[in-house]
Amino acid sequence: MKIYVTGATGVLGKRIVRELSGLGHTVAGMARSAKGEETVGSMGGVPSRADLFDKDALLKDIEGSDVVIHAATSIPVKKRLKPEDFRLNDRIRREGTRIVAECAIQAGARRLVFQDVVWVARPEDGSFYDESSPVVPSPTLQSGIDGEGIVLGAGEKSGMVATVLRCGFFYGSDTAHTRQMGAGLKKRAFPIIGDGEALWSLIHIDDAASAFVTAALEDLPGIWHVVDDRPVKTGDFLNYFAGRIGAPQPYRFPVWLARFLAGSYSVGFFTASNNTSAAKLKRASGWSPKYPTYREGIQQVVRDWKAEGFL
Repeated sequence: MKIYVTGATGVLGKRIVRELSGLGHTVAGMARSAKGEETVGSMGGVPSRADLFDKDALLKDIEGSDVVIHAATSIPVKKRLKPEDFRLNDRIRREGTRIVAECAIQAGARRLVFQDVVWVARPEDGSFYDESSPVVPSPTLQSGIDGEGIVLGAGEKSGMVATVLRCGFFYGSDTAHTRQMGAGLKKRAFPIIGDGEALWSLIHIDDAASAFVTAALEDLPGIWHVVDDRPVKTGDFLNYFAGRIGAPQPYRFPVWLARFLAGSYSVGFFTASNNTSAAKLKRASGWSPKYPTYREGIQQVVRDWKAEGFL
């Protein structure tokens, strides 16, 4: 098959390109620079210099694709985040998604796969939720919700299989947020906020990529959650992570102080529960996580970091 991937130079996208090309598929990956072209090529893909917001150029490269995977994002990496920091990401999720969906339809693609996050449907009371739960709009999540609607609507309009993969909190040895967290823990500058009882549904970046590969090869219409097998309390996760990298146990910060230092968005993210599962995806497909819990995943992260010399 011919498969087109946006966001192909990111930590998720390059894994998708590598896995699919390794299975013998022709994979075109969007790259915005010469360095990006090298990255796509090193993963076994064919570089595409089309601009996400240039429909004519993008359509030329998507033409003839059986599957289109829209994995492009622009998530800011800052300690203190504001809604305006998400402007480019919002444009990618709305305008970019509309253009990608239109190109996929005109190119005659059989499948369109879109990346989002599970916390678009996170209940305010922290209870368990799944793919059938209503979304909970917020300024930083609404563009993802809009993107989901664009993709699912394109599927209804054209008859192609439209898949939304909502991923849990990514972590991996080369993800910016994980490296930031590890460096902070090592300096004892990444605290447990509040009581540390909030639940996180996580997913190792390798397992997230394998879910996209599954969606590219199997018909999975609709919305699917991609998380590992066991949510973990934030305090347990950070204490375990610190122990694996030889860092002291993290401090505990009261919510009010953390909000003053890091802002409401970051504090809200680290103190809100994400209690969900990937049971639906596991029942309907051949996918299951290689790293079923954070313990196996963090052990892999630490092995990579030791080999690299990070920290």
